[in-house]
Amino acid sequence: MDAFWQEPRRGGNSFNGAPPDEAYFRALAATGAEWVRLTFSKWPSARRDFLLGDADRYTGLVPEDLAVLRRTLDAAHAAGLKVVLVPLGLPGARWVQHNGNRHDDRLWSQPGYVDQAVRFWGDLAAALREHPAIAAYNLINEPAPEKRAGLDEDAAMDARRAWQAAAAGTPRDLPGFYARTIAAIRRADPLTPVMVEGGWYANPRSLAAWPSRLADDRVLYAFHMYEPYEATSAPNMQRKAPLRYPGTGKGDGGQFWDRAAVAAHIGAAFDWAAAQGLPPTRVVAGEFGCMRRWADCGAYLVDVMDAVEARGGHWAFYAFREDVWEGMDYELPPDLPPGRYYWLMEQGQAGELPRDGALMELLRQRMRHQAPTGS
Repeated sequence: MDAFWQEPRRGGNSFNGAPPDEAYFRALAATGAEWVRLTFSKWPSARRDFLLGDADRYTGLVPEDLAVLRRTLDAAHAAGLKVVLVPLGLPGARWVQHNGNRHDDRLWSQPGYVDQAVRFWGDLAAALREHPAIAAYNLINEPAPEKRAGLDEDAAMDARRAWQAAAAGTPRDLPGFYARTIAAIRRADPLTPVMVEGGWYANPRSLAAWPSRLADDRVLYAFHMYEPYEATSAPNMQRKAPLRYPGTGKGDGGQFWDRAAVAAHIGAAFDWAAAQGLPPTRVVAGEFGCMRRWADCGAYLVDVMDAVEARGGHWAFYAFREDVWEGMDYELPPDLPPGRYYWLMEQGQAGELPRDGALMELLRQRMRHQAPTGS
C-alpha cells in the first residue's frame, strides 16, 4: 500500500460544477486537509459526459477534457494536496442528476457496459499513472447495483449476504466488477492505490456483506456516512419541527440514533476489514456530513469523526466550497440564508460570502490536531 495511506489522513470532498483552481485547493489545504476527493463529472464539456464523451457508448477519453483534468490535478499538486479521483458515473451508469433524475441501471444489468467501464478505467489509469497528485482511483461514487434487484436499502445483514451470494458472477456483482476493473488498471498502472465502495450508496453494512476482500493488495475500502439520512439531509430542514440528533428517525424502523449508534453503523466496515486481516488504515470514510443550518450538525460531525478516528481510519468531509449548492458548505454561518448564497453566486460575487462558520472551525481544529507527520 502506498506510504501516504499508512497512517490516518484527513481531507475534504470537491464536487464542484467547474474545475477548481489553485486558489481553491490552497484554501482547502489551509484548513489542514491533506487530501481531496475530487470528481470531474459535473464539469462542462463539449460532449454530453465529461471525459467519458457519452455514457451511452464509451469509445475513448475526450482529449480536451483530459487536458482540463490534468491542469486541475496540477493545481492540487501545487497546493500540496493529494487527490483521490472519483467519477459520479460510468458507461451505463450516468449520474442521476444528468439523467433526468432517473437511476441508470444499465451497468448493473447489461454486461456490455461492464466492458466499457473497464476500458474507461484502463484508459484513464494509462493517462494519469505518473501524475504526482494522484493518491488513489475511486472507481465509482455510491454504486447501487441492488436498487432494482430485490434488496431493501435497510435490509438486515443476513439478507445482504444472501443477495450478494446470489449476485456473484452477474453484472450486479460489485466485487466482481471491481476485480475486473482493477485488473485493467493494473495492466497500465501497477502501483496507484484503488478505492472501492460498498453497494447501496456506499453503505458500510453493504461492504460488510462481501464474502471476502479483493485480491489486489493496494485497495482501500470506503463507506459514506449520512445516517440517519432523514435528519442530516435537506428535506429535514423543510419540516416544521426538524428531526433532532440524538433522536429517533421516522423511516428507519424507529431506531434511536446517538453517538453509540453512529459508532456501531460505521464499525461494520472496520469489523469486516479486521476479519479480512486488513489494518484500519485500509478503511476510509469517503464522505460524511449534515446540513449546515441543522441545529445538531456540529454534534453529529463530532460523533462521526470520533467514531472513525477511534478505529484508526481516514476521513473526508463533504464538502468544501461547493459552487452549485450551499447545504454542506461549513464555512458559511448557519444564519446565512440559502437565497443570499445563490444570489451572490449568480452575481459573480462569491468573494462577498461570509466564511466564518463555526462548523468549519470545528473541522479545521480536527484536521490540524490529527495531521500525521509522514509523507
